[in-house]
Amino acid sequence: MKFLKLFLIFTLIMCFTPAFAEDIEISHNDGIYHIVLKGEKIKKKIKFVSSDDLITNKEAHEKAKDRLTINAGFFDPKNAQTISYIVTDRMTVADPIFNKSLYTNSFIRKNMNKILNRSEFRVMQCGNKFQYEISPHKAAIPFECTIITSSQGGPLVYPELKLEEEGFIAKNTQGQIIRESASVLHKTSRTIIGLKGTDECHILIITDEHPMDMYEVSDLCKELGLDRAMAFDGGSSTSMNYKKEIEVTSLKGDGAGRAVKSFMLVY
Repeated sequence: MKFLKLFLIFTLIMCFTPAFAEDIEISHNDGIYHIVLKGEKIKKKIKFVSSDDLITNKEAHEKAKDRLTINAGFFDPKNAQTISYIVTDRMTVADPIFNKSLYTNSFIRKNMNKILNRSEFRVMQCGNKFQYEISPHKAAIPFECTIITSSQGGPLVYPELKLEEEGFIAKNTQGQIIRESASVLHKTSRTIIGLKGTDECHILIITDEHPMDMYEVSDLCKELGLDRAMAFDGGSSTSMNYKKEIEVTSLKGDGAGRAVKSFMLVY
């Protein structure tokens, strides 16, 4: 009888346990997936990678055999070269300085310092602890810390929206916007990463069902109580795979998911 009671209790616990792992929480509301990576241990399970060739998020997810995969930094679809710095296992594996096409564009060449210093998400080891940081690429690494893995993206969207400072918009002498990159002023799908406190990493996959401009994204980050947030590549690059349970791709184009350059993996 005692064994039967224990068996029933165990069965009830299993039935009401959430489908997601305790350190990864995923909710979905009105076309927005909100992913929370919680706790200290999961920081060691994050890795940013860069692919030699452009591949879809699903292909990267199946190759890595990880739990969660999202798209990360910017790239040039014409030559498959990176526009964002990527660090994997303490080594820079993608460097936009070697992307020759950046130097043939007069606007980019003029604003190279802004582009190379765009915001990046870092996982650092500081002594025996791992910690997150969102900083400009050229920001100094805290004393006794080492970047384990990171991905540049941009712009910073909260607490400040740095569109002009990171070269996503340009204005003329009259203050009028004459250039826009990554559709920052228009509604589109987005991949956003942010921080809350010291142990929570928040990821927002804003799908085609609820497209946003960067001002709306900034307001959403404020509503969610995030301390700091930045964008990864968005639009048709927006993609997410969680185990074999959830797959998100942009419906733009052929709807099969755009091939991209870099990814955030959570094992």
